[in-house]
Amino acid sequence: MTGSIIAIGAGIALICGLGAGIGIGIATGKAVEAIARQPEVAGQIRTTLILGAALSEATAIYGLIGSILIIFLVK
Repeated sequence: MTGSIIAIGAGIALICGLGAGIGIGIATGKAVEAIARQPEVAGQIRTTLILGAALSEATAIYGLIGSILIIFLVK
């Protein structure tokens, strides 16, 4: 019984990866639209996109670490 509860907790912790993926996808789409409208500022848009994607991906990594901690440390 306890093992299944731990697995459910780890699965819930990994759901944040889904949110990060959706966020990065939306941001990339908006960045492509912005570059298409104003190609002269493509460098600034790309830099901001990469910074935002890195911060969003950090959230997914936190979820992964949280799920690993739930699996191995919660008994």
